[in-house]
Amino acid sequence: MRATLVATLISIPANLGYAALALLVGLESSGLPVPGETALLAAGVLASKGKLSIELVIAIAAAAAIVGDNVGYWIGRKGGRKLLEARGPLRKYRLKVLEHGQPFFERHGAKSVFLGRWFAGLRIAAAWLAGINHMRWRDFLFWNAAGGVAWALSVGLLAYALGPTAEKLFKTFGIAGAGLVIAILAGLFAWRHFRYGSPARPR
Repeated sequence: MRATLVATLISIPANLGYAALALLVGLESSGLPVPGETALLAAGVLASKGKLSIELVIAIAAAAAIVGDNVGYWIGRKGGRKLLEARGPLRKYRLKVLEHGQPFFERHGAKSVFLGRWFAGLRIAAAWLAGINHMRWRDFLFWNAAGGVAWALSVGLLAYALGPTAEKLFKTFGIAGAGLVIAILAGLFAWRHFRYGSPARPR
């Protein structure tokens, strides 16, 4: 079953590949647990084989991530907070989420939104949490856009550069395992770049 799914992802037609990439990345970013990053990894492998354009893959993934995250943000801002504040079971604990969440997002919202792109749980939930905790939309939009572009570039280019190696990882470790290996490498690269910045070039 897993091998069949990998083969399907790797052999998907070009036009359908772009549409599937946009749909899966957008839905995952808006808060649905679908394999958006797996779609980006598979699209990067396809691009390495000349079946897709890596420039289009990166542009579509970045745009879909930004749009999806903004949908998730507004869902969280308009509906998520009301849901947590509503009377009913576990209200005391739901209110504690708001009590601790808002100060956290005031201090670490930018890092959470930016770096959350490389971690599956945060990638799905960060936009909702930012909206629920009333992170300023302009700040969210900036860091969300920066994270979406950096994520699409790092993960897409890494899968593109690995090419057949990435495909072997899919077949050896399965989609989740291969995605985890590549995502960890991309995440470490992004974290190092975000923390230390680009090395100074010699004059």
